[in-house]
Amino acid sequence: MLVTDDEELQLAPDAMQALAEFMREKDEQDRRFEELRLQAERDHEDRIVTMADFQEDWNQSQFWYDDETATILAESLLEGATEDTAIALVSAPTVYVKLREWKTTGRIPRNMTIKLLEYDVRFDVFKEDFVYYDFEYPLRGLPKDLRGKFDRVMVDPPFLSDDCQTKTALTVRWLTKPWTPPPSIPDKDSLRIMMCTGERMCDLLAKLYRQAGVKPTDLDVRHRKGLSNVFWCYSNLPSAHFKLLEEEA
Repeated sequence: MLVTDDEELQLAPDAMQALAEFMREKDEQDRRFEELRLQAERDHEDRIVTMADFQEDWNQSQFWYDDETATILAESLLEGATEDTAIALVSAPTVYVKLREWKTTGRIPRNMTIKLLEYDVRFDVFKEDFVYYDFEYPLRGLPKDLRGKFDRVMVDPPFLSDDCQTKTALTVRWLTKPWTPPPSIPDKDSLRIMMCTGERMCDLLAKLYRQAGVKPTDLDVRHRKGLSNVFWCYSNLPSAHFKLLEEEA
């Protein structure tokens, strides 16, 4: 049917309601993020930040873990840690935000070194911890004082491609202390490398992280909004929350 100049195109009532709800949610998200940004600029007393303050951008392959998974990953990173332990989160903002929450509430020492290497510049509101990172250029712009500094690294490469995984592994190697076969009984000085990525990357990760002893684990990795790809957690050390899976002969 032709529409005359005097007629207006209108959405169906259900579509109008859905659009209005979407716009309300977006406005609320924008308001909360602006509040967070202004607070960071004022440098007032910390408030607890959650991933609800950051909307996922699927164009950047952002898929936040659910709270239980983020908690398990954060607790596993902290096993045996002291206030001198240095932790790096590479493209894993969900776990960073959980650790920052624990810093704010005093669950972990406020002076513990925790850095977030991340492409999404919204996270530069955490100015003391944020390091801009683009996996396409895995070492470009990284502060030299971070080289070989970290005892614990958690990484979630944004794409399930050999190129992304390989470049991210180069970054992890640069950030961490020397790779050696993991000890049978981990202690506070043991290097811990963890990552969450697709099941189909298993063979490649075994090659990239062979010297560090990274293997798949039995942890069930879950995302807030679900994900069609099968995601695994990999680690070079077991945790109270998961065990390592031996490679098939």
